[in-house]
Amino acid sequence: MRQFPADDIRPDEVPECDPGTSNEMSGTVYGPSLQAGVIHGGVHIHKVARDMVPIPRQLPAPTANFVGRTAELADLETLFEEGSRVIVVVSGSGGVGKTALVTKWADGTRSRFPDGELYVDLGAFGGDEPVHPGEALGRILRALGTPPEHVPVTLPEQVALYRSVTAERTMLILLDDAYSVAQVRTLLPAGRSGVLVTSRTRLVGLVADGARLVDLAPLREAESVLLLAKVTGPDRIEREPVEAARLAGLCAGLPIALCVAAARMAARPRLSFERMTLDLVSETHRLGRLSRADGLSVQAAFDMSYRSLTPAVAALYRRLALHPGPEFGVGVAGAALAPDFAADPGGTGPPVTEVVEALIEASLLTEVAEEQFRSHDLVRLHARQTLAADEPEATQQAVLRGMLEWYFAAAAQADFLVTPYRRRLPYDFASRPVDLPEFADRAEALAWLERERINLLGAGRSALRHGHFALAWQLSDVLWPLLLNRKHYRDRVEIDERGVEAARAWGDKWAEAVMLKRLGRIRTKLGEHEAAERHTRAAIACYRKAGDVRGSLDAEHGLADLFRDSGREAAAGEILTRLVAVNRERGDVRSTGLTLIDLGMLLTTLGRPAEAAGLLREAEGIFAEMTAIDPYNGARVLIGLAGALLGTGDLAEAERAATEAAVRMRDLGSDHEHAEAVGQLGDIARRRGNAATAREHYRQASQIFTRLGSSRAADLDRRLGELHRGRRPVGLGDWTGPATGPDDEPDADG
Repeated sequence: MRQFPADDIRPDEVPECDPGTSNEMSGTVYGPSLQAGVIHGGVHIHKVARDMVPIPRQLPAPTANFVGRTAELADLETLFEEGSRVIVVVSGSGGVGKTALVTKWADGTRSRFPDGELYVDLGAFGGDEPVHPGEALGRILRALGTPPEHVPVTLPEQVALYRSVTAERTMLILLDDAYSVAQVRTLLPAGRSGVLVTSRTRLVGLVADGARLVDLAPLREAESVLLLAKVTGPDRIEREPVEAARLAGLCAGLPIALCVAAARMAARPRLSFERMTLDLVSETHRLGRLSRADGLSVQAAFDMSYRSLTPAVAALYRRLALHPGPEFGVGVAGAALAPDFAADPGGTGPPVTEVVEALIEASLLTEVAEEQFRSHDLVRLHARQTLAADEPEATQQAVLRGMLEWYFAAAAQADFLVTPYRRRLPYDFASRPVDLPEFADRAEALAWLERERINLLGAGRSALRHGHFALAWQLSDVLWPLLLNRKHYRDRVEIDERGVEAARAWGDKWAEAVMLKRLGRIRTKLGEHEAAERHTRAAIACYRKAGDVRGSLDAEHGLADLFRDSGREAAAGEILTRLVAVNRERGDVRSTGLTLIDLGMLLTTLGRPAEAAGLLREAEGIFAEMTAIDPYNGARVLIGLAGALLGTGDLAEAERAATEAAVRMRDLGSDHEHAEAVGQLGDIARRRGNAATAREHYRQASQIFTRLGSSRAADLDRRLGELHRGRRPVGLGDWTGPATGPDDEPDADG
């Protein structure tokens, strides 16, 4: 039997902290700031005057090679002058310049949409599956300030929240490369926002929603020649005007074909338009009749450009068709070229950055952000054709695995920084990933995981689809720190289910147990209690088959959480009490601390705050020794302790704990828990009879909960109402302890 991972870091393995005390603040501070040594009396935290969510400005920059389209730009201007809530569908063939047109028009209309612009690539014809409306809504809601953990899982709930947050906004929403009427209809906002849609189909069904249709034709000959002149220079057009016009005709007025042909001309200053035209005509005849009406010129232009690339550049071009997501960086591009160096260890190829730059110069790649690149969907499809024709299957598989392993290795570095205490399975790399990102701190690592989320999801899907089951499991497992801190509940269901499938195909019981445990947790969060219990009990059974006592105890902890959330508090208490004893006996300090937190919070809820306070003080001591590796639970225990101490009437210590929890949770970016602690400060002030301070704390906490879309806002508003009516202060009989909700989750992962 393969050994499961060893237990996590012990307290004596944690680096010692500097015992000295300092009181300084550095960096940019967002939100309320509390800085002090010793505090006496009430604490007043002022709300932030400015909106912390930046106005989204997501539209791509207009292309520098835009020409003509005067009439179409005027049509768009006229349509949007009719009112702020306008839906316009711009349709046309692939490569005709739909996105270029709408971004050019939108570039000068920022003042018309004061609440920002959103951009969503719906991926209809990129070669992969079109973007699911739920994924698109998740991106939009996060851009509008909804934290990932508060994006609903079900599509109807996402639509409802989307319409609520857009009801009072005036925005421009660009839905690029749409697939169907149904896909777009789900993404139509409420209120006064305008919507621009691009699609290769006319989407006539949206007329019922008030949409206006604009058909985009290819460029006229004069405009096509002008585009060639912008790239190659007007002097070359003047020397060969007839041949330049003929080349434009062969490109059928499609900007993408014109740009590819012009890029080749620009790269070869001595190449004449006559020779370029003859080559393109020859290529066209050789290709014969293609299935798409506009495919002849585009295919010919792409084939000519591809054959002009150096071997290394051509290899990267076709291999990028295997990339699992829409955008990529230099590091993974290097992984795509790695098999060449493996086959020729003594050889020296050009730097990866030069290879990428060559593709950009050939108009086969676009830089969308600093060192972030993507291909036009037609380019990607052509690259897939060349991959199938020019790359052996064995090389394709090696390239794919190399890119997927690069993403895993990069994510693993972030994972180790954010959750260093986790137990992990080893992985045997087929090749050594290089040029991995480096992270300065925990926040930078989490930001990278968030930014690469789409690529990491795609990598996991691709690994499973191609039979790399161990790698598919690792790509699910490595996302745990992102899911713990940013939630992403919709992704989490898919990731955990894929992890279970990969583990079973791999034949690893311990790996299966881990994913079943997580799947049970997310089903608990979603209120699917029957499924949650089934998965959790299956996880316990798998851990026992694997011989992992620690894992089965963690899964039982999840069962206790399920019982607590489904109204079976007594059963939850029995499990947690037993787990505390077992973990102590085993010497598992961190697991003991996690169980003490949950048991203490449960006892406070059950009206036994004195017992709870003792357990939570013990947990506080445990996590004080683990601040470097687990700051979240070190702050979380303080919220529980403040609630218990308030229940016992020890207001000074309750205030100490709540104040420290508020500061720590704010610094960690845990808004929900920060608001919870601020609300506790309001309860403490109310017990002291300081209604003004209590009111301010309640208002601040309510504002945060409202922004997060949390039901806890209603509870804070109720307390504000009671203060206004002069109801007596909260007493022991009223206190039920800190609220538990979908954001309260101990990181007992192992």
